[in-house]
Amino acid sequence: MLKSARLSPATRRKIESSLAQFETTLPFQLDAFQQDAIRTLLAGDSVMVAAPTGSGKTVVAEFGIYDVFRSTARVFYTTPIKALSNQKYRDLRATYGDEVGLLTGDVSENRDARVIVMTTEILRNMLLQSPWELDDVDIVIFDEIHYLTDPERGTTWEEAIILCPEHVQLICLSATVTNAPEIAQWIGRTHRPIRLITHEQRPVPLALYY
Repeated sequence: MLKSARLSPATRRKIESSLAQFETTLPFQLDAFQQDAIRTLLAGDSVMVAAPTGSGKTVVAEFGIYDVFRSTARVFYTTPIKALSNQKYRDLRATYGDEVGLLTGDVSENRDARVIVMTTEILRNMLLQSPWELDDVDIVIFDEIHYLTDPERGTTWEEAIILCPEHVQLICLSATVTNAPEIAQWIGRTHRPIRLITHEQRPVPLALYY
């Protein structure tokens, strides 16, 4: 059962206070789906957000990183390809400086940092070869989690989730795919309960031309 389903009034007030505090750091107001996802994380649950590209689901991951810095823990941010890892590393460095590291097949930069950006293959290999490296990790972010259903590479995501320690909260970001509920159900059975939050409104509507 999700922890967020059985919260005391005092805990709910604390969650709302933390959410409001995070919103003061942003130059915009959070959408309802972003607020719901952040409340889920603050309650101690994992969350999967399925939303169109450009709709702001990355803000949920940014909150996970922000929240980790209120403790002494670490966070791993995984992406499916090196180019995305490099870009996310640059983006996070602009905010957190030397607290961010990068691990890809080509680069090992500041691997003891509080925030480590890596490809999913690197995380999978770490879980197989040196799982103790996640002892102080509170959150693992899976960007593009829908790769889990990819016929060629999906086993990498499967193995990473299966091997991920139960104490770790997962933040899974996905495009709007039809099988999002099935992905979330599998993660919930395999790792720990996870809440699926979907948002279907596109910031820029699609237009078809014939």
